[in-house]
Amino acid sequence: MVSTGASASRAPGTAEVRRLDRVIIRFAGDSGDGMQLTGDRFTSETASFGNDLSTLPNFPAEIRAPAGTLPGVSSFQLHFADHDILTPGDAPDVLVAMNPAALKANIADLPRGAEIIVNTDEFTKRAMQKVGYDTSPLEDGSLDGYHLHPVPLTTLTVEALKEFDLTRKEAERSKNMFALGLLSWMYHRPTEGTERWLKTKFARKPEIAAANIAAFRAGFNFGETTEDFAVSYEVAPAAFPAGTYRNISGNLALSYGLIAAARQADLPLYLGSYPITPASDILHELSRHKNFGVRTFQAEDEIAGIGAALGAAFGGSLAVTTTSGPGVALKSETIGLAVSLELPLLIIDIQRGGPSTGLPTKTEQADLLQAMYGRNGEAPVPVVAPRTPADCFDAALEAARIALTYRTPVFLLSDGYLANGSEPWRVPEQTELPDLTVRFAQNFNHVLDDGTEVFWPYKRDPETLARPWAVPGTPGLEHRIGGIEKQDGTGNISYDPANHDLMVRTRQAKTDGIDVPDIEVDDPDGANTLVLGWGSTYGPITAAVRRLRAAGEPIAQAHLRHLNPFPHNLGDVLARYEHVVVPEMNLGQLATLIRAKYLVDAQSYNQVNGMPFKAEQLATALKEALHAH
Repeated sequence: MVSTGASASRAPGTAEVRRLDRVIIRFAGDSGDGMQLTGDRFTSETASFGNDLSTLPNFPAEIRAPAGTLPGVSSFQLHFADHDILTPGDAPDVLVAMNPAALKANIADLPRGAEIIVNTDEFTKRAMQKVGYDTSPLEDGSLDGYHLHPVPLTTLTVEALKEFDLTRKEAERSKNMFALGLLSWMYHRPTEGTERWLKTKFARKPEIAAANIAAFRAGFNFGETTEDFAVSYEVAPAAFPAGTYRNISGNLALSYGLIAAARQADLPLYLGSYPITPASDILHELSRHKNFGVRTFQAEDEIAGIGAALGAAFGGSLAVTTTSGPGVALKSETIGLAVSLELPLLIIDIQRGGPSTGLPTKTEQADLLQAMYGRNGEAPVPVVAPRTPADCFDAALEAARIALTYRTPVFLLSDGYLANGSEPWRVPEQTELPDLTVRFAQNFNHVLDDGTEVFWPYKRDPETLARPWAVPGTPGLEHRIGGIEKQDGTGNISYDPANHDLMVRTRQAKTDGIDVPDIEVDDPDGANTLVLGWGSTYGPITAAVRRLRAAGEPIAQAHLRHLNPFPHNLGDVLARYEHVVVPEMNLGQLATLIRAKYLVDAQSYNQVNGMPFKAEQLATALKEALHAH
């Protein structure tokens, strides 16, 4: 275990208590074993205790994958610490394996000396053969390099619940709560919140609630009384700036950011969407907030979802559509229509592994070029990307600012890693949020040569080049909409070549002129190598850079939130460095854009295995880049 600067104490008759600065735990089992629930509850209690944390849920795409098989393994990794951390951790210090498949699927990630808690009841001959174990790994010496804790979790859970009127199968379902209780004891986690949560979750089935609480308490008491666990661990709370904090996932933060944006703009929020992993949670969450003027529409397909959203934008709402990569492909024609109509529309793309259906529950950053260019004709769309789960809140506000100010569709590129991962988030005060107030067109805005006052729907703001937003039904402001090219100013249909050239260049100039903050560079040592990232690579890149600097290696770091347009100082920043390295979870899409626009020999470091980068992996690759010149 990681125990830098650890201290130990032991009271008579109790387990030794060791103090650690950080711990990485992975819960793993069948997709029906409740590993995501167990990890989520442990995370919630860890957040309430005050640790900094980062999580990585990892589960099959199937609703119920084959039981006891390697493809059916579901896991949840949690990294928590007494200091600022940025990733879910590279290698678990503790693995809780509920069956042989969970052990086999995860053992390669464990460093020697790690602790393994296994549910021995599941290590039957048949279950082991199903995953290729000829002999029991619990007995053949293959785990001698680890601290193995064999625990009959199923038997102990059934025994703890014998007073309840439950079948054995029903009782066995609570074994994840027994495991949660045991880990809560090991790491001195609070227990009251989980018990309250169980009472609420099973409020209509009080017998089930009581059984789960009993299993949870039995696991806690087992840790306290068994001789197999001679040590428990403490990880002190982290020091956070003053404020109110909560644990939040990327999709939840994004949902709250959209609601906040609508409130700051004083507009109704409309979501037109079709369910797709890993974006569906946003639809689920927003549907709960009708009290904030939120309307959600679950359409029959992706095209209908964005069509309804664009109609809502025309009608004066802050309009949003959510999807993942395959859905973006289907929405592309309507996104082009939104570019032509110049209406504010947020396209939320929670990226996943592709192409086609690809890897629905795994992460990737491979939709950047699709967001930039995946439409017919010259159809520029601004692109924004959050860097952490909590940052999804701010990214949603920024995407809304751009859409409303410049009257344009905007892409927000999150991904499965951010969407399902979580971290502490400081709840902002309303006074800290940007003013997104919108002024709709109310009056005529142009005078003809004969003195007649008229409304021109494409007469632009001289600074932003945004056209006026006229809500249907406003007297005198009737105007045409549609996908055929418009005449500058009047909005009438036009096939004139010169006008088309002007409109194409104007829409591009509007995107190019969007006011975005300069990119900031973290370079305390005057390095000659810059690591440039975007989106969810922020955590692994920053962790890797910290490791290199701690080893005396000078290296600079910068991270992009705005990918179209790029920050106006990006060219100057890149020119200051001899070498630029761009890590991405694709085959080099940002690097391609950087090389093309700035003629910089950017080096790609790429990974497309459905998992986020590991900090040590990146640190090694960056060190090789530093010393290759």
